Amino acid sequence: MKMIKISMLALALSLMSFSAIAPIKSITAETKIEAEAASTIVWKAETIDVGQIPQGTPKAIVYEFKNTGKTAVVITNVQGSCGCTATDYTKEPILPGKSAKVTATYNAANKGGFTKTVTVTTSAETAPKILTLKGTVI
Repeated sequence: MKMIKISMLALALSLMSFSAIAPIKSITAETKIEAEAASTIVWKAETIDVGQIPQGTPKAIVYEFKNTGKTAVVITNVQGSCGCTATDYTKEPILPGKSAKVTATYNAANKGGFTKTVTVTTSAETAPKILTLKGTVI
């Protein structure tokens, strides 16, 4: 019985030695640089309200952004949320300090309010950027 208690105590102590807590990383200049490097694209607007547009007239919405990083950025994919939104975008690499655009053309076929999204994937960010366009077809 005493041997079992000693064995259990030894087992418990050995298991506790494996449960170390990782040290908390302090915010340093290196951490700030990593955060700045992660967001090298600055959008002029991520949501655009076009207000009222006439039915049957496609409406082009232009989203502009600037590359604030130190390397060129490439737009790798742009996808509208439905077939009613066609897209176009700058195909060549966007050099540091330069601007580019993504254009979404909404087919205003049906009357009423609408909210659509455009998903933009770039070489600069790990997660795609979701841009929004909204308005009312009259």
